[in-house]
Amino acid sequence: MPAVMGRRALNRATLDRQLLLRRHTLSAHDAIEHLVGLQAQTPHTWYTGLWSRLSGFDPAEVSALLTERRAVRMALMRSTIHLVSARDALALRPLMQPVIERSTRAVFGKGVAGVEPGELAAAGRAAMEEKPRTFSELGKVLGERWPGHDPAALAQTVRASVPMVQVPPRGVWGAAGAARHTSAEAWLGEPLRGDYPVEEMVTRYLAAFGPATVRDVQTWSGLTRLAEVVERLRPRLVGFRDENGAELFDLPQAPRPDPDTPAPVRFLYDFDNLLLSHADRSRVVTDAFRQQKFAPHGPVPRLVLVDGFTAATWTLAVQDETATLLVRPFAPLPAADRDALAEEGAALAAFAAPKAKAHRVEFSRA
Repeated sequence: MPAVMGRRALNRATLDRQLLLRRHTLSAHDAIEHLVGLQAQTPHTWYTGLWSRLSGFDPAEVSALLTERRAVRMALMRSTIHLVSARDALALRPLMQPVIERSTRAVFGKGVAGVEPGELAAAGRAAMEEKPRTFSELGKVLGERWPGHDPAALAQTVRASVPMVQVPPRGVWGAAGAARHTSAEAWLGEPLRGDYPVEEMVTRYLAAFGPATVRDVQTWSGLTRLAEVVERLRPRLVGFRDENGAELFDLPQAPRPDPDTPAPVRFLYDFDNLLLSHADRSRVVTDAFRQQKFAPHGPVPRLVLVDGFTAATWTLAVQDETATLLVRPFAPLPAADRDALAEEGAALAAFAAPKAKAHRVEFSRA
């Protein structure tokens, strides 16, 4: 029988691969590629995800990746916006095509009934490559050609058929701009790959999120029928069971730290990869978190890890030139954990609100 990996063992392995067990000296580019992208549908909160993972992180490094077209923000896994390297954008986008088409068709399919898909895709691509456009602008252009159809549905259907990237200044640290899009091929100057093996995507997922079940890989990617892919990979993998008996797969040489390895406090951003990439999230998410009864479709809370598990939420507000980071624990915290959170929180406040003249950390009652 395969060895059993308990909850703490899975927690430490996942934190290590997510670069959260200690800060790393990787470049931002290499970290993004290791993580197989960083979920980044908000303009800037995901910078905190890199700050929590990298030693001496400078947001200007990522801004340069975006403006120099070495990284992009585009719809990929689960049809959500991810920050990925240019190389991964070209490789992963074709694999995610069925995910993006499926989610788009479910919401907007009726709005484009009767429109020839190829003509719509060609018209949308031409409009975006003429100049980057918001979805509203794109819908207006397409609506002139297909009057009587929902402009939003026309634009979103093009999003599904034509690989789009959001262009700067959107996503650049300290800058603001509307979400304008052009095609990935026009922005990156290269065609998409059609030969990137799904098996490589799965092994990269395991390197960044494993050990994991087939359902975990499917939850992260949005793809289905990956059991047959994992089965082909089985001779190259090692197997475990979790405490519930589910089969876990992993790379033989991947790190699996001792369950008692210390885990530092960490502040996660609102769409952190760690929280959204497993079908069973109990390796990180606690019962205390579930008892908070956060709205399932509401804003994603910004969470705090203590001893590797969800223990609090945090918010940051700037008023009268003072940045205040508020930690709301789910249960009373030991003094040592409060001290560690105060130190880490003050550093985060200074990073996230560099123009504030003062930075404070406060705790609300559990």
